[in-house]
Amino acid sequence: MWVVYIVECADRTLYTGITNDLKQRMAAHETGKGAKYTKHRRPLTLRYTETADSKGDALRREAAIKALDRSAKLILIATPANQAGK
Repeated sequence: MWVVYIVECADRTLYTGITNDLKQRMAAHETGKGAKYTKHRRPLTLRYTETADSKGDALRREAAIKALDRSAKLILIATPANQAGK
């Protein structure tokens, strides 16, 4: 199972990524090894998760989310059913 996720960085920017091990990926982000973008923007808060059946599906959804403007992403993560941990 693959997961598409959005984290909010300390500077309030949003980062979107995919993984097949969310716990491990978040730990990597928190230690500065997850992505160059998030390395100096910690702490991070997981705001959104969505599962995908395959890596290809996850990559397509990630690209679709990245194509959204910030206001659309904020609406996506504000929807209670979409919030991380729900």
